[in-house]
Amino acid sequence: MKTLYIIRHAKSSWHFNMLKDCNRPLGRRGRKQVLKMSKYLVKHIKKPDQIITSPASRAFYTALFMADAWDIDENNLILNDALYHADRQTLLNIIRGADHPNILAICGHNPGLTLLINSFHAKGIDNLPTCGIMGFTFDIENWRNLNSEHLMPNFYYTPRSIDKS
Repeated sequence: MKTLYIIRHAKSSWHFNMLKDCNRPLGRRGRKQVLKMSKYLVKHIKKPDQIITSPASRAFYTALFMADAWDIDENNLILNDALYHADRQTLLNIIRGADHPNILAICGHNPGLTLLINSFHAKGIDNLPTCGIMGFTFDIENWRNLNSEHLMPNFYYTPRSIDKS
């Protein structure tokens, strides 16, 4: 069994027009989102063995806050340039390339993450919101065998949904 957590970065700041897109930091709302979600996730889902993240500042810091909350060793927080604006197929290739983790988290960007979720999830979603996370468990022994035929959706949390719980 393998478990995948799909995490969209927290809300970024648009106050720094001189920055390239990949360098935009988390905004005030994003920092609040990721702190709240990290505290919630630590209590409600299992710790991932590894987090693979986009190198974009907003994604990296989202992953870093979560890794810190879960007490994940820095060697298991992996930057992958291909995650920045990755499409569905690129995301699948990154996941299929993961070797050892039983619980893998990826942190990246829309629209790729929403497209990936919708390739797994029969009902689909319109949009994975900032700092949203969806989890799936797959009845597979190796990530190379990842497909939508052997999956069980586990959970879907957003900053708004945990406010209601």
